[in-house]
Formats: sequence, structure tokens, C-alpha cells
Amino acid sequence: MRRLFGGTADQTTDYAVTHTEAEWRAKLSPAQFKVLREHGTERAGTSPLDREKRPGVFICAGCAQALFDAGAKFDSGTGWPSFTAPLPGAVGTTDDRSFFMHRTEVHCSRCGGHLGHVFPDGPAPTGQRYCMNGAAMDFKPE
Repeated sequence: MRRLFGGTADQTTDYAVTHTEAEWRAKLSPAQFKVLREHGTERAGTSPLDREKRPGVFICAGCAQALFDAGAKFDSGTGWPSFTAPLPGAVGTTDDRSFFMHRTEVHCSRCGGHLGHVFPDGPAPTGQRYCMNGAAMDFKPE
């Protein structure tokens, strides 16, 4: 197992799926690389996944791990795909203290790719809003 390339907040974790920077760049689109490997954020309202309403599963664009069931998706009005909860074991979290604020970063537990952030202002049943970058995910309809 190799260490994760790039700047996730947790530099010490080994992930099941790892690649060199060159391999990630070859595998991902520039937008996916910016979000997943460099902690970028897509502009609000630009992801077609924010408007996705079919049954299915949202998967990591880096390693194809299932992350969120479509049944947990809700319209947060933020312009990013939002979910009340991830699938069990699908994500990890780390403290993000960038940009002079404190947030909880969400990353794929299999490849460490940056997905977005989780906030405590979501609807029932969890009260959580997993605000994800669409560029970090793909959708597999049922």
C-alpha cells in the first residue's frame, strides 16, 4: 500500500486505493483532480448531480466506492449535492481549519479523495448536511 498523494488533511493514513500524482492526473478530469486531490470546490450550481433525482448510488469518482444512497439526498438550496448520511463506512472526516474557519472535511474512506464538508444544519433524521462536490462523484442509477 502506498501513501495517498496530495494534500488531504490526514497525511498519515494509508488507503486501499492509492496512485502517484501522475496516475491520478491521467485517471481524473482536471475538475475531478482539483476537487479530489487538491481540496478544491466547484462553483455552486454547476454540477448536474445536484439535480439528480433518480434512485441509485453516488460513487467516488476516484475509486468507484459507493458513498451515498440517492434516498439520503435532499435539496439544500446551496447549489451542491447534499445528503443526510453516507453509506456505512464509506467516508471519513477530518478537521479543516482553512480559510480562517473550522469545518469538518469529508473524504472517501477508500482513496482519501476530498468530497466536501459536513455541517450540523441538515434535516431529520440525522440533522446533518453532507455538502458534496459533484465533481468528486459519479452516479449509478438503479
